Amino acid sequence: MSKNDSRRDFLLGAGYGLGGLALSGMLPGGGMISAVSAAVLDDPLAPKAPMFPAKAKAVIWLHMAGAPSTLDLFDYKPELVKLHGQPLPDSFAKNLKTATDGGVGALYATKRTWKQYGESGAWFSDLLPNLAERADDICFLKGSKTEGSTHVISSLKLHTSGLVPGRPALGAWVQYGLGSANPDLPGFIVLANGKSGGGGGRGQVIWSSGFLPAVYQGTAFRQGDSPILNLARPGLESDGEQRGTLDLIKQLNQHLAAQRPGDSELEARARSYDLAYRMQTTAPEAVDLSKESAATKEAYGVGDAATNDYAVNLLRARRLIERGVRFVHVISGSPDDKQPDWDAHREIEKNHALMARLVDKPIAALLADLKQRGLLDSTLVVWTSEFGRTPYGQTGDGRDHNPWGFTSWIAGGGIKAGTTHGSTDEIGLRAASGIVDTYDLQATLLHQLGLDHRQLTFQYQGRSERATTVFGEVVKEII
Repeated sequence: MSKNDSRRDFLLGAGYGLGGLALSGMLPGGGMISAVSAAVLDDPLAPKAPMFPAKAKAVIWLHMAGAPSTLDLFDYKPELVKLHGQPLPDSFAKNLKTATDGGVGALYATKRTWKQYGESGAWFSDLLPNLAERADDICFLKGSKTEGSTHVISSLKLHTSGLVPGRPALGAWVQYGLGSANPDLPGFIVLANGKSGGGGGRGQVIWSSGFLPAVYQGTAFRQGDSPILNLARPGLESDGEQRGTLDLIKQLNQHLAAQRPGDSELEARARSYDLAYRMQTTAPEAVDLSKESAATKEAYGVGDAATNDYAVNLLRARRLIERGVRFVHVISGSPDDKQPDWDAHREIEKNHALMARLVDKPIAALLADLKQRGLLDSTLVVWTSEFGRTPYGQTGDGRDHNPWGFTSWIAGGGIKAGTTHGSTDEIGLRAASGIVDTYDLQATLLHQLGLDHRQLTFQYQGRSERATTVFGEVVKEII
């Protein structure tokens, strides 16, 4: 056995005693590697001042994995009801490229009943009765659009502004620009439930740090009392012994740090050792709902089989934001592995009834809870998906992918509440006014956090890269 092999085996063994296995849930690849103490390096997660006064401090990003039909939730189209069953008019079909190979079926009107809510008069279908009561907290972006016809491509664009893997997620850019407000928790956390626990088939790439240093990537928290596997200290090891192991690794690896300057993976793993040590107390406390009142848990839907997992994640999201986490990415997966997520190419009535019930009560409770605690003003709550769904049918009782026009919404964080910006055409096929691309959505969120998307840059392979590539405009009308 070589000296290098012996040294590597020793460090691997030492790592297991300090929560080193927890790194597999916090970093790509999951393999162990020698570490440098965070004290050796400048801290890339130190809090940074925004570029200009910020309206918001944090983001809760609600990703509706699989893409709901906002024509069945928010975008009421009487003309589509009138035209139900008829072929897509030629005026709409011109230059239309179908999103999948399902073809273009007859126009398919929603079967839902509709009502206007609040002083804003916002339309909601009967699938979202609880969220409808929060109408005046919400700013609808009804002219949303994107590119790509597959979940993978459009999810990448939504989260990273790229059409292929390799770019940083928005949460990574936020950490890069603002640092962490709590040194004892990751600044970018991912909460997922059910079938979409890996991102609805999109996986870790949608919360990757891309070409940014690996320290900025998202950390996935699991359901249950142990948010990260193997985080707890082994029962036979004392705190002093664990701290000693960390110090030993620091001493052994100072030379390695000098030999591998700029290795972001190494830096990230080094910091994760110390972060894992601190998180042994802070992470379980942050996700522990035992101190939440029974009324709060009931309001979110904790304990109800239909809503429990998603409700737990949203209540945890609120607790994480309270504790200084900058960006919480919540993914809505199906509560029943026999059902898809929102991807309703067939049986849309059954699918959307299931998925809407999953998210309706918890999201309404999150908005009310944040508002009651004075947190909504400084927190951006974003409801969005990779794309929408078509006004024409597919397989008789479902809808195809629609990147050309759909609804997203934002609440809090200095965004105008109780407003609607933009619209789709008469049947809900294409964005017609107030068009907001995913680049514009990201630029606007960064602006509310005090970051100029044109100035937030990172040098990569000789290029000055920014979060929204070369696109994106702040949607000033909603601020």
